[in-house]
Amino acid sequence: MNRSYDRLINPEIQRRLRDVLGDGDIRELHGRSASRHFLLAARQVFLLAGIAVLSYRIASPWVWIPLAALQGFVILSFTILLHEQVHNLVFAKRRRRWERLLGLCYALPSSISASQFRRWHLDHHRELGSETDDPKRAYLTPKRVTRWYKALYLTPALFVIYSAGAAKAARAYPASLQRVIRIERTAAMGIHLALLLWLWSQGGFALWFRVHGAPLFLFFPVAFTLNRLGQHYAIDPRDPAKWSTLVRSHWFWNWLFLYSNLHLEHHYLVGVPCYRLPELQRRLWPFYEKIGLEPMGYGRILHGWFLLNRRPHSSWSEAL
Repeated sequence: MNRSYDRLINPEIQRRLRDVLGDGDIRELHGRSASRHFLLAARQVFLLAGIAVLSYRIASPWVWIPLAALQGFVILSFTILLHEQVHNLVFAKRRRRWERLLGLCYALPSSISASQFRRWHLDHHRELGSETDDPKRAYLTPKRVTRWYKALYLTPALFVIYSAGAAKAARAYPASLQRVIRIERTAAMGIHLALLLWLWSQGGFALWFRVHGAPLFLFFPVAFTLNRLGQHYAIDPRDPAKWSTLVRSHWFWNWLFLYSNLHLEHHYLVGVPCYRLPELQRRLWPFYEKIGLEPMGYGRILHGWFLLNRRPHSSWSEAL
């Protein structure tokens, strides 16, 4: 598929949505506010630092384990902020140097390459639905429909899976981009290693594990995988309007996932900032009802994925 990232999925869906959204609605929803973006970013930085300080000071497992679990989702939220930067949704007018710096900062908590994320994600939009050219589907989707293999994505094995997929995808990139990716990865790993050594010097393995190790290696994979399950796994492959999963907007999930749970809306209008996606969903609800698109909750998604062992990128309606 070859389409602009600032347009709807394809002209046919664009025509169908015109019955629900007028030009004025689309212009309004595309409005970008740097202040709103940075308020979100400041909140996440405050959570990241605050949880780390509390975990540093409080060794009780009744405190640090819940904090580490929440921190895993906070780490994920920085990839969502990076996602906003990739789609040029931070500033009303382009500021390339600031956007580049923001991307590097947002990529740091999860130790990924901002440049590869950008290429990977835009390829995902361009090739959505392709088993070979959509990198998320080609490299991050479980290739075995077995419960034990799916469960690996909830563990530190996710880092191995992601790194292997990223390395395969990078082989097709220009040499200059490959070099930038290596530099970014090396720098991020160096910073995380320095943090590990400092925490270890202050309190040994136990301190490092509760402040840094558990959030990143145990709970971030859970947050990442749960977020992924609500994107393109339960779909109708016959209808491009249903190539993403419809998850109903709810304040808790919007807060926990920084609006990335509203992934269908993002693919319809990629130029809409994350904080406007709940309003976009509200205005699109008559369209969803018209085409028979049924919302799914995360409990239902997990039930279909693990208990019923459904295949990814397929229709789950018959089983659910």
